[in-house]
Amino acid sequence: MAKSSSFKVLEHGKVSPPPNSAPPTTLPLTFLDIPWLFFSPSQPLFFYEYHHSASHFLSSTLPNLKHSLSLALKHFFPFLGNLVLYSYECNYKPKIVYSAGDSVSFSVGESSGDFRNFTSNHARDVHEFYPLVPELATSCVATGKEGFIPLLAVRVTIFPHMGICIGFSFHHVAADGRTFNNFIKEWASLSANSCFLINSFPSFDRSVIKDPYGLEEIFLKELWKRKSSREMVIGTETHVDLSNMVRATFVVSSLDMERIKKRIISKCKEKGQPMPIHLSPYVLACSFIWVCLVKVQNQIDQNYYSEEDPNYFGFIAGGLTRLDYPVSATYFGNCVGFGRSTAIRGELKGEDGIIVAANVIGNKIKKLDKEILCGAERWILDWEVLFGSEVHLMISGSPKLNLYETDFGWGRPKKIEDISIDRSRAISLAESRDVEGGIEVGLALPKSQMEAFTSFFIEGLKILQ
Repeated sequence: MAKSSSFKVLEHGKVSPPPNSAPPTTLPLTFLDIPWLFFSPSQPLFFYEYHHSASHFLSSTLPNLKHSLSLALKHFFPFLGNLVLYSYECNYKPKIVYSAGDSVSFSVGESSGDFRNFTSNHARDVHEFYPLVPELATSCVATGKEGFIPLLAVRVTIFPHMGICIGFSFHHVAADGRTFNNFIKEWASLSANSCFLINSFPSFDRSVIKDPYGLEEIFLKELWKRKSSREMVIGTETHVDLSNMVRATFVVSSLDMERIKKRIISKCKEKGQPMPIHLSPYVLACSFIWVCLVKVQNQIDQNYYSEEDPNYFGFIAGGLTRLDYPVSATYFGNCVGFGRSTAIRGELKGEDGIIVAANVIGNKIKKLDKEILCGAERWILDWEVLFGSEVHLMISGSPKLNLYETDFGWGRPKKIEDISIDRSRAISLAESRDVEGGIEVGLALPKSQMEAFTSFFIEGLKILQ
């Protein structure tokens, strides 16, 4: 384990857009935003190589970062605002409100840590990463009938002569991964003075999101059943023991996925079984990881879990191409649906576990392709079941966002980490930085489980060769 590092705050302030550049705006939450009120903030970290001193960073790089962030926020100004929640007595719909003078929390820190350790793939203590994550409120006590919760915070940490980390905390209720990706790429482009820049400005027209099934009312009722009338809270934090937890990254290459696919096809032909209907790289990688994790649970305590227990696999499905009507790619907000696949534990850990996993994940994706809102009235209830189960796997992120193309002027990120998976018991997915067509898988597990997972992962890929 790497030596513990020290961290000190150099600066804590705010960043605002240029004066009079963003109009005061109120954005009501759509039915696609409301379910995210049940999730805690996302916490991505972007690490970049940077071979200059702290003084050079403070005098030359930091002013440009602040200025370019200010310009980016001019276009993505809802991130400056607050989520406004109301007490139960009001029974009003939550909304995002941006007022003139609103700003984003922006802090600067310095770490003595080994940048190479932070950006490696091997198991590292999760606590080393927390100083790099900016603080963001998840609750507030209402003084009247309203509660205000900020949506975004940023922290930039310098590792002198080694690197920079840009850390975010943001409430997913404001925007999906596509929207947030557009925002950080806009900021990076302005910082690097490059020509990326989004094709057009964000669209804030909430009327494009149609609600033919009355899901907004269903979700709001579920929300107010759970929220206190005095303390306004976002997210449902699951208690997870972090005392001995480590995080690691695994890469599933395109060759690995092709071998997994061939193994599935071969097994199905051998046994005269129907072929899974959808064997995309996403399905193949997720199926392999899911089976490895089930084997870990079985090895740790095989008597604790019943062979008949349902195991859940939760994921997010993009809505831009699945809804029955067009939504602009620059739409600011959430345009995603929720998927939950279920398989019996004994089948997942059996000889054909990966076929079982590929079937249930692929079948659910195909159902969402046809009708993304099918069963949507149970999204919140289904995900509560998932969160409450110890035998679940939830996916955070997507390998389709090309996060490793986010260049602030120092080249591509050396590493990207999703810190929020520590407490949500999720795994993160991103495109591989160095392996073309590969998928990076981020996990946070107790040390003994991570060792077991590593063994199953490596041995599982060897068998496929």
